[in-house]
Amino acid sequence: MAETGKTAKLSFGDKELELPIHSPTVGPDVIDIRKLYAQGDVFTYDPGFTSTAACDSTITFIDGDKGELLHRGYPIDQLAEKSHFLEVCYLLLYGELPSASELEDFESRVTNHTMLHEQMVYFYRGFRRDAHPMAIMTGVVGAMSAFYHDSTDVSDPWQREVASIRLIAKMPTIAAWAYKFSIGQPFVYPRNDLDYASNFLRMCFAVPAEEYEVNPILARAMDRIFTLHADHEQNASTSTVRLASSSGANPFACIAAGIACLWGPAHGGANQACLEMLREIGTPDRIPEFIARAKDKNDPFRLMGFGHRVYKNFDPRAKVMKQSADEVLDLLGIENNPTLQVAKELEKMALEDPYFAEKKLYPNVDFYSGIILDAMGFPTSMFTPIFALARTVGWISQWKEMIADPQMKIGRPRQLYVGETRRDYVDVEDR
Repeated sequence: MAETGKTAKLSFGDKELELPIHSPTVGPDVIDIRKLYAQGDVFTYDPGFTSTAACDSTITFIDGDKGELLHRGYPIDQLAEKSHFLEVCYLLLYGELPSASELEDFESRVTNHTMLHEQMVYFYRGFRRDAHPMAIMTGVVGAMSAFYHDSTDVSDPWQREVASIRLIAKMPTIAAWAYKFSIGQPFVYPRNDLDYASNFLRMCFAVPAEEYEVNPILARAMDRIFTLHADHEQNASTSTVRLASSSGANPFACIAAGIACLWGPAHGGANQACLEMLREIGTPDRIPEFIARAKDKNDPFRLMGFGHRVYKNFDPRAKVMKQSADEVLDLLGIENNPTLQVAKELEKMALEDPYFAEKKLYPNVDFYSGIILDAMGFPTSMFTPIFALARTVGWISQWKEMIADPQMKIGRPRQLYVGETRRDYVDVEDR
């Protein structure tokens, strides 16, 4: 954050304030309102904090108008094409791409910490068999602070590092076991000879009765899903993690809070909503009917998986995800899957329709990731847990950055109070 020497003047009543303006390395300038209440006895009103910068950060930058997403300055499409998830994890955590030896060491540290404390098996068994995997993940991640006491002191840099590696390493096991528990299959333990994505797929789909070979195309597609969801600036769940951590809460509690926020259908459930929409459409011949409904302003129906709240042009993650979707569907085929047939035809018709081009309603990352996960055999209940798995490194990177920030303060948003003014208590017999 750089001082510009410029100020913004705010006049109201008989007061006039000069507020400093700061410039980021990229993006719009920001007006510093930290002294606004002290100097002017007023607050700002910004529901959803959509016009408020709550922190400064060096991790991720989004330009929604250009359709640009940068991690530490590197475009997401380059990372998704040329890199892989654990290398992106290193980049997000430490700020630079690793050397070959640094990457080897990091991958080894993650790979060798994928197992869960064996007593956590009993914790899983405490859930109802029909518990949603996200409910299980929220509980298990929060409970990690009860099993790993040696990495909960946020004032100790080494304990923060240990907690970071543990969360990244164990989250695939936690998610896969949540899935296995929900379908009544035995847990499959991680293997150190497999890469991150392959290990996760094996823990989800292998059974003790037979060998399971991970298809490299599916592993690459899963790795891309992880990479493309690794971080996305100050979204709702990331802001939740930062707000929880501002109180000094342990890292496992903070990440559990992020998972709970991500569970909301307006945030992490978008790809699930998209697939449910495709199933509602049912068959390709019904697509024109639903496209017409999407164009009708009086119809509440909206095409899920098209357009994005932040990206006003196109979602830069969607191009790479489309490539993976095409590869997976070519491998697995869609002839006997009506949902995937609807998805391919809807994509084609929407891209050719002038209305969607004019409104810039292009297929986004949720559209393609839902298709891929469905084709792989994941139920929709696992879509958000996989999102949480991928986003964990982003949450941790933001958490570590905040803890190390000398300007850190406990989060305390203000409010515009519109309730009753002061009134005196009335005894019950007089009411």
